[in-house]
Amino acid sequence: MISLQDSRWGELRHAYGEATDIPPLLQAIERDPSRSDPSEGPWYKLWSALYHQGDIYPASFAAVPHVVRILASSPHNACFDFFLFPASVEVARDRSHIEVPAILAQPYRESLGQLPAIATAASHRDWAGPLGRSIVAAVAASKGQFSAAELLLEIEQADDSEVLEWYQSR
Repeated sequence: MISLQDSRWGELRHAYGEATDIPPLLQAIERDPSRSDPSEGPWYKLWSALYHQGDIYPASFAAVPHVVRILASSPHNACFDFFLFPASVEVARDRSHIEVPAILAQPYRESLGQLPAIATAASHRDWAGPLGRSIVAAVAASKGQFSAAELLLEIEQADDSEVLEWYQSR
C-alpha cells in the first residue's frame, strides 16, 4: 500500500490531474469515519476525483486499500461509503476492463479480500437502506460477482419491488 506520505501520489492521476490531494482527504475521512455528506466534505471530493461519472483512475486503486484499512479499524460505525466506494471501483474496473497498475495490484486485491470479514464484523448493525446494499455489493464485488454487485449499486432501493415484479412477469 502506498503510504499517505509517499510522493508517488503526485505521479498518480484522477479526474482532475495529480492525486496529491487524495491523502489529506483520506486522513479527514479517517478522523471521522461515521460522517458522509453527499454534497460536500472529504467523501464528496474523494468520490468526485476517483469515481468521476463512473470513470476510475490509477489513484482510485491506490485509495481503496486505505478506505478498507480505515473501515477495518471501525466497522461498527463507519458510514456506507466505506463499502460503496470499493464496490463501485471494482465493478467499474471489471465493466471497463481496466488493468490495475502492477505497483497497486497486490494491496488493491488484498484489501478487496478483507471485505467479507469486515462485513461480518459489521453484522450487528442495522443494514437498512444504503448501508446494507453497500455491504452486500462490496462482498459480491470482492468475490467476483460483478453483475450482482452492479444490480445493487445501480437499482434504487425504492425500485426493488418494481424490478422483481418485472423479472417475475417475463
